[in-house]
Amino acid sequence: MKIKQVEELVGITKKNIRFYEDQGLLEVKRAENGYREYSLNDVKRLQEIRLLRKLAIPIEDMRHMYAGQKSLRSCLEYQVEEMERQKKNLVQVQAFCEELLNADLSLETLDATQCLEQMERLEKEGTNFMDVRKTDVHKKKIIGAALGGGIMLQLLAAMIGITIWGSMEDPVPIGFMLFMIGIPAAVIIGVIAALIGRVKEIKGGEEDEASKY
Repeated sequence: MKIKQVEELVGITKKNIRFYEDQGLLEVKRAENGYREYSLNDVKRLQEIRLLRKLAIPIEDMRHMYAGQKSLRSCLEYQVEEMERQKKNLVQVQAFCEELLNADLSLETLDATQCLEQMERLEKEGTNFMDVRKTDVHKKKIIGAALGGGIMLQLLAAMIGITIWGSMEDPVPIGFMLFMIGIPAAVIIGVIAALIGRVKEIKGGEEDEASKY
């Protein structure tokens, strides 16, 4: 079957299916014409991958599992232990927040230096607070994409403006002017579509998720 059929059956995007192939989790045979031909076994494997990813099993662990170097049981046992660590950490962070809440602080009475010193002591004991650098990575990527796309759109809009101004100063056939305006206008539509696609990719791409492991 073709990749579009697989997308509908499994609920995984074409981009992520290709990503899992690149990661060595899936080996798809090719037909004589060179196109990928997905089998029912491939569909089953992708369903397994989707399930394991929803359980936050790392890509690397899945690769070892399919290579026979790890068992499903060992991966799940590790995941349960990891969740216990995360749960304990959340309890400690929650307790710190409640301590600040019970102190009935305001911005004027908040001693940030003292709080940060207390946080550092807790971190040395194993508590993990939010890593702003990791949390903001998607935001930075989106801003970068928006800036790049915005500059391109401004340049194209300027080209259209110059073309219109030039035709007013030195009239040209309407058909030629529409042609000259139509090219940058079509590119503008393409840039906007690409920018929207890029933002969606940054927000939910498996590639970004995999970079955590």
